[in-house]
Amino acid sequence: MPSECQLFGTLGCHLCEVAEAMLMEFVEHGLLVELVDISDREEWVEDYGLRIPVLRRIDTGAELDWPFDEEQVAAFLR
Repeated sequence: MPSECQLFGTLGCHLCEVAEAMLMEFVEHGLLVELVDISDREEWVEDYGLRIPVLRRIDTGAELDWPFDEEQVAAFLR
């Protein structure tokens, strides 16, 4: 499992809150998740605005778009 990921989302996004809560199990097992607010940069709004929440691996740059579940996250992190 990679040691660090980013979760792209924004404040007030219900699906982002759901994804964040889902990732807590992985955090309890050592995954570091940086929460990235896409509203901080215009290019993030353009790239992620219609796809959030998006989980991105720091090590490979691979991205997992919503909707995803725990099994899909586990496979993505392998």
